[in-house]
Amino acid sequence: MSGYRVCRSALAGLSIATVLASCATAQRAETSAPLAAAYRSAANRIIAAALADSAAWNRTAALTDKFGHRLSGSRSLEDALDWIMEEMKRDGLENVHGEPVTVPHWVRGEESATLVRPRSVRLNMLGLGGSIGTPPEGITAPVLVVNSFEDLTARRAEVPGRIVLFDVPFTTYGATVRYRSIGAIEAARHGAVASLIRSVGSYSIQNPHTGGMRYDTAVRRIPGAALSTEDAMMLHRMQRRGEQVVVNLRMGARQLPDAQSRNVIAELRGSEKPDEVVVMGGHIDSWDVGQGAMDDAGGSVATWEALRLIQKLGLRPRRTIRVVLWTNEENGLRGATAYRDAHLGEIDKHVLAIESDNGVFKPSGYYIAGSDAAVETGRQIASLLSSIGATDARRGGPQADVSVLAERGVPAGALIVDGSRYFWFHHSAGDTMDKLDPRHMAECVAALAVLAYVAADMPEKFPRALPGDSSVPRRTPR
Repeated sequence: MSGYRVCRSALAGLSIATVLASCATAQRAETSAPLAAAYRSAANRIIAAALADSAAWNRTAALTDKFGHRLSGSRSLEDALDWIMEEMKRDGLENVHGEPVTVPHWVRGEESATLVRPRSVRLNMLGLGGSIGTPPEGITAPVLVVNSFEDLTARRAEVPGRIVLFDVPFTTYGATVRYRSIGAIEAARHGAVASLIRSVGSYSIQNPHTGGMRYDTAVRRIPGAALSTEDAMMLHRMQRRGEQVVVNLRMGARQLPDAQSRNVIAELRGSEKPDEVVVMGGHIDSWDVGQGAMDDAGGSVATWEALRLIQKLGLRPRRTIRVVLWTNEENGLRGATAYRDAHLGEIDKHVLAIESDNGVFKPSGYYIAGSDAAVETGRQIASLLSSIGATDARRGGPQADVSVLAERGVPAGALIVDGSRYFWFHHSAGDTMDKLDPRHMAECVAALAVLAYVAADMPEKFPRALPGDSSVPRRTPR
C-alpha cells in the first residue's frame, strides 16, 4: 500500500497541513526502506567500529608529525608515500601499489615583504604557488591598493611601476579566490611590477594563506604573494590617509624540472563484480606550510581507514572498493588526470567516485554530484547515519580530483561537514593536527565507509545520469 493511501486512511480528521506533512514523511520512509532495511545492520556495525577508537586521528597525527608538509616534488611527499604503502600492506589491504605521476616542482625559497614607508616593519606574507621570484635585491616600489578588478581598471593610469595590492574581503571561496588565481595577470596587464593579495581566508591572526596562481602567456609575468588580512588592511588605511606606501618584496621562488611521484592505490576486491569499482580517496599532497593535516591528510587517512574497517569487519561487497590517494591536487591536478588516463578503459565500470577534501570536521550527510536518482540514492544511504546525526543528502560537488571522472558521467560523492573554521587555516601555517577532533574524524570515517560499502554492495549500480541530463552539476573552478 502506498504511503499516501496509508496516510489518507489513518489521519482522517486532522488538518490538511498535518496530513500533508505526515504523508510526505511516510513517503520518504517508504522510499528509503529498501536500502535502509537491507543495510541497517552492516551500517550499525561500521559506525560502532569507527567510533570505538581514534585510529584515524592517531594515524593522521603520525603521518603529519613524521613527514610534515607534502608539496609536489618534495622529498617529504615521497617519503610519506613510501610509509603509507608499507602501512597499507601491514593492514592487509589488497593490490597496494603506486601509479606513476609526473608533477610540477615549484620551490618557495627565502622570501619577505617589508614596509619601507611610511615606517619600516616586516609584513606577514607567503608567496603564491607557481610565482616567479624577484631579483636578489627584491623589488622596491610604491603600492597601489585596490578593492576589485573594476577598481584596478578605473585606476589603471596609476598602475605602471607599482606593486598592486588587492584588498578584497573574504566572502565565499569561489568569489574571492579569483584574485589569487589571476590577480598577477590583471595587475601586469596595466604595468604593475608585482601583485599582492589580501589572503583568501575567513579569519586571521596574522596568518597569510598561500595557494595556486596562474600566468597568461600574452602578459608579462610578475611575482605574486599574499599578505595577512591585518597587514593588507593596514596598507589600505595608510593609502586612504594619503600616505605614500612603499614595500620591498623579495622572493626566491623558482620552478624546477618536473618530478616523478605517485598516486597510491589500495583495494578490497569485490566478491561478485570485481571489475565494477567504487573509488574513494583524498589528495595526499599539500602546500609547503603547516602540516597539511586538514587539507588533506585527514581526508586521505579517513578514506583509508574506512576501507580498513570494512575489511576488518569481514564485509566483502559485490563490487571492488578502491582507495586512491591522489597526488598534486594543490598545484596541478596531475594525479587526478593521470588516474583518469590510466583507467580510461574502465571508467564506465566506475559506479561512484567519493572524495574527502572538505576537512574531516563534524559530518552532517552527503553531497552527491549526479542525476536526481543518484541524489535520491544518496539520501537513502544517509538515512543509515541517524546515530551520528548525518542524514542530510543534497546535490553538490564534485570535488577536484574526482571531477575528471564526473565529467565522464561517473556519479560523485563527498561529505557535508561543518566548514565554519575551514578557511581560517586553509593553505596556511595554521593547518596543523590540533585542528582536527578525534570524534568528528571517526564520524567522517563511519559516513565514508557506509557510503562506499552500500554503493559497492547494492544489487543495482549507483544511478548514472542519462546523456544530456541537466540536473548533473558541471565541474566548478578549483
